[in-house]
Amino acid sequence: MANMLQKRAKKAQRRKQVVAQKRRDEALETSLPARALRASHAPIRHCFLTESVFEIGMGTLVLTRGATPHHLALGSFLLDTFCLGVKDVMLKSVEGEAFEFYIETMNAGSPMVPVDPSYARKLLRDLAAWSQGIGFMPHRDFAAVEAMFGDVSADASDAVFRFGREGKPVYIPGPSDTAPVIQRRIAQLQKHLGDDGFGLETAA
Repeated sequence: MANMLQKRAKKAQRRKQVVAQKRRDEALETSLPARALRASHAPIRHCFLTESVFEIGMGTLVLTRGATPHHLALGSFLLDTFCLGVKDVMLKSVEGEAFEFYIETMNAGSPMVPVDPSYARKLLRDLAAWSQGIGFMPHRDFAAVEAMFGDVSADASDAVFRFGREGKPVYIPGPSDTAPVIQRRIAQLQKHLGDDGFGLETAA
């Protein structure tokens, strides 16, 4: 009897372990890095950048990949080329028609223009490195989503980017930046660049 109970307990324990492992595997399959990696094997369908990103300091870079033009993995990167670098990233699945509507909506704010994927990847990497140099890390999911560029080589682009404005970083607080966040970022800039090494623009 005792043996039978032990066997049942071991069997139940094994079942629990199998279920737990299955859940871990499923979580990995649906994780951001796994989704980006899967997307990186599909053909590139679009690569767009806000045309005025270097003039106004803010813009969006969008990359889509998909086995067909109708079902796409969309990676988007919110860029602050004046100061904060890669502020936000997103990876989601969209239908082709929904993507067209998305681009139309973006165009209403500031035109999006097609860019070469190698240029886009170089821009992302150079901007992330530059902003890191003045104390601002790229968004925590940047590396995971950037991996959807796959075998696109940043070295294939010879573009040279100038960040900041007139040679200096310029911090422009966003509408959702709280007073403590603003103070923290100013302190970060002062630490890396001194009081005169950067510009600050506040809303009128």
